[in-house]
Amino acid sequence: MSRKNLTNLPLVAAKESKHEEKARELLQPFFATHSTLASEQHYRKYYLKSESYFTVDGREAHLRNIIFRNDTTCVSQLRMNRSTFAKLCDLLRNIDKLKDTRHVTVEKMTAKFLHILAYHVKNRVIINKFMQSSETISRYFNLVLNGVIRLQSHLHKQPEAVSENSTDGRWKWFKNCLRALDGTYVSVTVPEVDKPRYRTRKNDIETNVLGVCSQYMQFIFVLPGWEGSAADSRVLRDAISRRHDLKVPRGFYYLVDAGYPNREGFLAPYRGQRYHLNDWRTGHQPTTPQEFFNIKHSSAKNVIE
Repeated sequence: MSRKNLTNLPLVAAKESKHEEKARELLQPFFATHSTLASEQHYRKYYLKSESYFTVDGREAHLRNIIFRNDTTCVSQLRMNRSTFAKLCDLLRNIDKLKDTRHVTVEKMTAKFLHILAYHVKNRVIINKFMQSSETISRYFNLVLNGVIRLQSHLHKQPEAVSENSTDGRWKWFKNCLRALDGTYVSVTVPEVDKPRYRTRKNDIETNVLGVCSQYMQFIFVLPGWEGSAADSRVLRDAISRRHDLKVPRGFYYLVDAGYPNREGFLAPYRGQRYHLNDWRTGHQPTTPQEFFNIKHSSAKNVIE
């Protein structure tokens, strides 16, 4: 595209209302004298020096630079290293049967998907980064999103109970335990009208996410989406009552903190007793059976913290 063509681009491509058309006519002199000059200066300064970026080869080189340059760059841009990224692409390609298209590989689709999640990038921003239309970006984002959802059984760890003959110093005290469960808060951006529901006790706008993991910090179950004002016990009730629920076989249980009820399937610590590991790092030793239980409970459940 020449500079002449660039400066003659229409200011508004979409169909306008009468009010919008009138406003554009009133502002046209300002656009002509200021916006066009700024556009040409920006074009001269940046685009003429990097015009190869607008070619297919240039865009592919840009993507390769994001993913394959080194692990540091890959983690920075996609929040996972190159080996993990390759494994995810293999799962999507071999298990979910996601296929390359004529112009876009599975790797490229997945990289865009991860970059959007990592930085909460808006569609109108990402189209400039990857030089594709908003429709194309949305279509490939949803293809990968649906693929990841279908991979749930492969990405989530199946729970394994603590055996009777376990010698693990942290877990041998909790026979038949399926490991640990806890909630965490994740910052979100919501409409102004919804902010009261997402406001936490610390006055932050966040969502309450329930997570369950194994002794090796592998996720067993995740329930996102609850408002930050929701109590942990309310989120847990939803997790065990929904269609694809958190399953707890009879006779087994998960370790939970004092914010959850002590009920069948969920073992909480004693209230009113020292519990957190920091309470024991100053030389204190348990003096009652309840404190002894709490220190063992805290040590095991710390895997989910």
